[in-house]
Parts: sequence; C-alpha cells; structure tokens
Amino acid sequence: MEIIFKALRKTLYGISVVAMLVMLAIIFMQVITRYVFGFSLEWSEELARFLFVWVVFLGSALIMGEDGHLAVELLPRLLKGTVPGFALNLFINVCGYVFIFLLITQGWKMTETMTFQTSPGLGISMSYVYMIMPLSGLLMLMYHIKDTINIFRLFVQGRTDPKVGDHQPMGSTD
Repeated sequence: MEIIFKALRKTLYGISVVAMLVMLAIIFMQVITRYVFGFSLEWSEELARFLFVWVVFLGSALIMGEDGHLAVELLPRLLKGTVPGFALNLFINVCGYVFIFLLITQGWKMTETMTFQTSPGLGISMSYVYMIMPLSGLLMLMYHIKDTINIFRLFVQGRTDPKVGDHQPMGSTD
C-alpha cells in the first residue's frame, strides 16, 4: 500500500512542478509580449490562472498526504499520549471527513453546473477548471483514510499519538 502512496506522491509532485513551470513560462511570455512587442496574448492570463487553481488543489492533496497542513497544536500537545488526546485526534479526523465530503460533493455540483459555460480566452468548458475540486477531494480522502487507519492501529497497540516516534502508552502523563 505504501508503494501506491509513494507513486501518487511522485505523480502529484511532478504534475505540480510541470504546471508551475508552464505557468511561469506563460506569465514570462505574457510580460515580454506586452512590454516589448506591445500586444498581449488573449489566452495566456486565463491559462495561467487555471493552472494556478489546479496547482493549489493538487498541492493541498499533496500536503495532506505529508501531514503538512496548518494546524493549531496547543491542545493536541497538551493532551498528547492520553485518552482525551486520542478522542481529540478522532474529532479532528471526523472534521476532516466532513470537509472532504463537502469538497467532493460541492465541487462535483460546481463542475456539473459549469459544463455549459466556456472560458472566454481559451474557449474550453469551465468544468475542466472546476473538476480539480472533486478530484483533489478524492485524493485527500485516500490520504485521510490512511491516517484514520493509522490512528486506530496505534490505539489497538495501546498508543494514542499518531505521530511516529513520539508514542506513549495510553494513560501515561509523561
């Protein structure tokens, strides 16, 4: 299973890097054509914006897979290694599922709604831009399920902290 997640990470990272490089090249070309040659390509700004949206959502899934999302750690650190700490981890995990569920369902509705609208510069269906929302939600869901399994595996083993290397037995106050 870990091999699949490593391959997924490499793929997401690769797509994100390529999209960023293409976006950078397009913006650079836009600046050169506008200030040196006096004209602007109609599609360039729009494509750069769409690529940025895709990079943000793919990057969000990638960061979730690496457990690198922003979090307020005060309460989890205070409760680390205790049963209430485990309960807090579960609550945070459930909140994550709610967010992911909303991202997938509302993203899908948005994608369906935008099927008939086309972008003015590129002339493509806006659903191609919005489809990254449910797609990244599904990627996040995969990572979140993996985290949930890890939380329960540690609980069964008598540990309550999902951070590898910092495990303490349940009920320990050290």
